[in-house]
Amino acid sequence: MVFGGGLSALKYGAPLSLLALLVAYWLRPPVHGPLDVRLGNVLSSLLRAERKAGMDAFVRPRVAIGFGGCVDITVDGVALLNKIGLQPTSQPVHHNYIENVEQLSQSFAYFFPPGAASERFVKNDTLFNQLVEASRELPGNRWSIGGNAPVMAGRMAMEGCDVLLGANFSPDLTDVLSQHINVVGSVVEEPDIHLILEYPSGATWGQYTSKRANRYIIHSDDHNPYLSSITEFEEKLKDFQPDLLVVGGLQMMDNFPFKHGEREALLSHLSRLLSSATPETGVHFEMASFVDKGLLMELLKQVMPHANSLGMNEQELPNLLSLLRGGSVTVLSDPYPRVATVLDQMRELYRLVNEQRRTAPSGRQLTRLHVHTLAFQAIIVTRGSSWKNTMSATAKASLTANRHVCGSPEIDPGKAKLIMDESFSISRQEGSQRIPLLETRPVSCWEEDDYEICVAPVLVCTDVYQTAGGGDNISAAGLVLQI
Repeated sequence: MVFGGGLSALKYGAPLSLLALLVAYWLRPPVHGPLDVRLGNVLSSLLRAERKAGMDAFVRPRVAIGFGGCVDITVDGVALLNKIGLQPTSQPVHHNYIENVEQLSQSFAYFFPPGAASERFVKNDTLFNQLVEASRELPGNRWSIGGNAPVMAGRMAMEGCDVLLGANFSPDLTDVLSQHINVVGSVVEEPDIHLILEYPSGATWGQYTSKRANRYIIHSDDHNPYLSSITEFEEKLKDFQPDLLVVGGLQMMDNFPFKHGEREALLSHLSRLLSSATPETGVHFEMASFVDKGLLMELLKQVMPHANSLGMNEQELPNLLSLLRGGSVTVLSDPYPRVATVLDQMRELYRLVNEQRRTAPSGRQLTRLHVHTLAFQAIIVTRGSSWKNTMSATAKASLTANRHVCGSPEIDPGKAKLIMDESFSISRQEGSQRIPLLETRPVSCWEEDDYEICVAPVLVCTDVYQTAGGGDNISAAGLVLQI
């Protein structure tokens, strides 16, 4: 019996021991490596920096934001193209607007591999309606309030502001907005739809693979290009007395088929509205994906001179700078620019814009410039200007990038990574200072000429929920702490 028991133990003992080891392995506490610890330290430090300039619970800043609004339908971009049977083209081509499926294929193939954000007007209503219907049938599609102005308004209301929003909304959409957002504009029965074709890093479409997560936006919008709410917005603005006036969504005018003189008249009206802002009111213009050189030139003359703050991403910065340098438009730029490259571009933009404004008969000096990239946030603020809390604002912008893209107010270091270098040069000029990325003080700030620069790393979300609206949320969050 004893012998038999020994055989039984020998027979079953090894498998039981293996099972015990596997259970112990599965139930073991997580082992945090150096990278996990570092991410946690950087997160804690960014949160402390953000809290140094918290909002006053008893004083809500007043922000006026225009223009436009829509319904976003967000889908998996590759799944949508596959559903309609659109084959990948062998010839990626940039198109200013979309008229047929061949151009859609070529345009998507142009922006998809580098993972560059893009937004295009679809002139073909039949094609756009087919895409909308196909999107409705895709599993996992998401519907949300869209448009630059409503998205920024939502973020600012969430962060503690009272907002006047210039937008045309249907009553059911207005009802779901924050109680701290007052919408002024005409009521529309059927809001315009924008299709957000999202894709993650590493997504494939035929022979193409995306280098980073991003989105390709298409629309056939016939309300927002006309700034339809501008008259009502202007009437309410004086009584509202905002601390900050924000303008966005003007890319809806890009390559839109206006009648002769319509666009110029609209921008002239907007110029008069902006020029009426008091000197104490900050004016911020949020850039977007512009490819219409004529429109950009008009914005440089009619809109930007009235803004003392500009916000943009790593694609929009070199595009605007290229136009200021020599009158050309840059459609694609490096999706992963180095810090030194972006800072040099920001310095040049700051200098060129302010040189122009010193010789202009009217307008404001540019005193704030915020560039948001996938890897880091950078803000330039003129010393002695009304903008405050630059360090905390840069930290908040960085944290908001993760919160929005991951779709959660809580940041999980296990779903994040740092892609910013361990140290960075402050310029591409030979012998420039290098600044290390310190876990305990990840936001680096220093002074140059007449301005201060702050740079913060982004905890890049690795479990992407959404990319659309990222820039609007980031810019809005940074502005909240600076007014």
